[in-house]
Amino acid sequence: CQMKTAGYHNVNVRNFTTSWRDGLAFNAIIHKHRPDLIQFEKLSKSNAMYNLNNAFTTAEDKLGLTKLLDPEDVFVEQPDEKSIITYVVTYYHYFSKMKQETVQGKRIGKVVGIAMDNDRMVQEYEGLTSDLLRWIEATISSLGDRQFANSLTGVQAQLAQFNNYRTVEKPPKFVEKGNLEVLLFTLQSKMRANNQKPYTPKEGKMISDINKAWERLEKAEHERELALREELIRQEKLEQLAARFNRKASMRETWLSENQRLVSQDNFGFDLAAVEAAAKKHEAIETDILAYEERVQAVVTVSQELEAENYHDIDRINARKDNVLRLWNYLLELLRARRMRLELSLQLQQNFQEMLYILDSMEELKMRLLSDDYGKHLMGVQDLLQKHSLVEADINVLGERVKAVVQQSQRFLDQETTEGFRPCDPAIIVERVQQLEDAYSELVKLAVERRARLEESRKLWQFYWDMADEENWIKEKEQIVSTTEIGHDLTTINLLLSKHKALENEIGSHEPQLMSVVAV
Repeated sequence: CQMKTAGYHNVNVRNFTTSWRDGLAFNAIIHKHRPDLIQFEKLSKSNAMYNLNNAFTTAEDKLGLTKLLDPEDVFVEQPDEKSIITYVVTYYHYFSKMKQETVQGKRIGKVVGIAMDNDRMVQEYEGLTSDLLRWIEATISSLGDRQFANSLTGVQAQLAQFNNYRTVEKPPKFVEKGNLEVLLFTLQSKMRANNQKPYTPKEGKMISDINKAWERLEKAEHERELALREELIRQEKLEQLAARFNRKASMRETWLSENQRLVSQDNFGFDLAAVEAAAKKHEAIETDILAYEERVQAVVTVSQELEAENYHDIDRINARKDNVLRLWNYLLELLRARRMRLELSLQLQQNFQEMLYILDSMEELKMRLLSDDYGKHLMGVQDLLQKHSLVEADINVLGERVKAVVQQSQRFLDQETTEGFRPCDPAIIVERVQQLEDAYSELVKLAVERRARLEESRKLWQFYWDMADEENWIKEKEQIVSTTEIGHDLTTINLLLSKHKALENEIGSHEPQLMSVVAV
């Protein structure tokens, strides 16, 4: 009793009388063997009747021990020693028997426990094996997915996820695989030690099956890594290609915008030499711009490469490519329009130059028409008339040139013909055309007047010429009629008479000619 109650508060068994009167010793013995029946810490030494009643009732109700004592029998100055010993002995017999049953039960329980433990280990092995194989198959399927993110950052994230799988997710599974081998070995060893037939896993759940599945996992992992690395390289190349595209597009946009400003400026000058110089400069600009088409096409080529490789930001790439092409086409349109304006300006200046040439020619002819030389004799006048005919022919040629220049000038006054572009103030064109027409009209007038004067001069000198002829004719006839020869014979006389009559007839017939000369 002292051994069983040792360590219990306020319990000190020295005898079988007074040491038991407060009831704590009885409760301590029961609690020692069945702590589930007594809440010893709640008992108080001062409440002896409660303690005694609690112990006796518990022993009777829970342990089946006959209540040989009443609390009143014990809670006295000197309890009956024999009665207490008899009652305590019932405790001893009960707990001794319980101990023997416990030992036998432990032996049986040990065997059952081993069997149950082995069964638990089998269930654990099969469950862990199934879980591991399911994880392996699911992981192999996941690793076999080749639908990669269509961007460098996406593939980098997938590669980081793959590395996380290898460094975080996979190692515990590898440990599980090793633990399964240890678990199976331990289970089989325990079963052999317990004279049981060693457990053999079902087909598909053997360690060899796990190892084969693991090998397939390693292969899928290796292939996944290669595919990810390859896709990463592809995406890096695409990003480099996109960066190259952006650099090219930026340079093209800048160049095209600058040249648009350049060809939007006219500054052709205001004379033929300046416009011709501007035309040569435009030819150089046009050559440079047309040679740039290859560089514009290079931007298109890079965008097509990106589109063929399914670049993730292809919409932005195509939009920028379209913008470059729009700028290029707009530049070509500006170039065409500038060439049109330049050609119009050049044609206008050439037209003005032609006007100057015509005016210079007119001035030269005018000086000849204003000459006061109308001839000093008939041959001189006739020569001047021939020269004047040549001048008139030149004037007619100038007339055709004037007509052509005037018609050409009208083109620069028509907005539809010039697409709304005016290479010059229309008033200037009208003024120069009017100046040219006035000069031509004056020239024609001077030519008419000079011809009239030359004709008068020709008539005068023709009169002088004709009068001289008449005077010579008269003198010649006077010499004939003044001769004194009258003949010496009839024949001679008849011959002379015949000649004289002929002379008279000639003089008579010549009179109208003489009168016509005199009439002039």
